[in-house]
Amino acid sequence: MLRRQFSSFVLVGGVATVLHYSVMIGLKELAHAPVIPATLTGYVAGGLLNYALNRRHTFATDRSHAQAGWRFAVVAAGGFSLTWALMALLTGALAIPYIPAQMFTTGFVLIYNFIAHRLWTFRATRPIAPQRSSP
Repeated sequence: MLRRQFSSFVLVGGVATVLHYSVMIGLKELAHAPVIPATLTGYVAGGLLNYALNRRHTFATDRSHAQAGWRFAVVAAGGFSLTWALMALLTGALAIPYIPAQMFTTGFVLIYNFIAHRLWTFRATRPIAPQRSSP
């Protein structure tokens, strides 16, 4: 189950990441926005899509939107903060170009998000009964 969940999480995350990067690159290259606001705007857009797809396709949860939504927002705020800090460090202090910096940041935040969502956001409120094996 863990392998299937992680695979689904990565696939869903890939779709959300395409939206994140599209918004970020569009704002940076077309609107000439500063890199940090551009990436954080992309993060929010990708996060909204990520919630909808993960809730439906990745995690079997009995949590209501009211229960899971605020938890998702707390985890997303942590990921948002990590994204800001890592991008500021990588593109500012270390002068790494913004796309490779964002790629590293995405991988780091992906692991943080999966662990937090699996163990807290979408964790079942009732124990799941073990499946019986057929004789």
